[in-house]
Amino acid sequence: MPIVNRFIPLRAFAAVNLFGFIFVRRGNKFTTDDLRHELIHTRQMRELLYVPFYIVYGIEWLVRLIQFRSPLRAYLNISFEREAYAHQADVKYLTTRRHYAWWRYLRRR
Repeated sequence: MPIVNRFIPLRAFAAVNLFGFIFVRRGNKFTTDDLRHELIHTRQMRELLYVPFYIVYGIEWLVRLIQFRSPLRAYLNISFEREAYAHQADVKYLTTRRHYAWWRYLRRR
């Protein structure tokens, strides 16, 4: 279950997943698709033992930023995000997902 509060995440964001804890800023709409999106991230974090997930995420964001010259496009093209967005509406995805499924999203679209 998400932790609803008025401090985390920053106002620009509706939710953030920190080490498997999902924080939702009070007043923001948070759907079941959003929850599945964040649960996919939790699975990705577990696969990489949490801290390396954030390191890979940050490095990939920097590479995508250089590639696209847009923070939003960089974010949307991170392999972890591409997998989560592609499957957030699939109710059964987490039961059928293969380990390291995000790896196939590393290639540029």
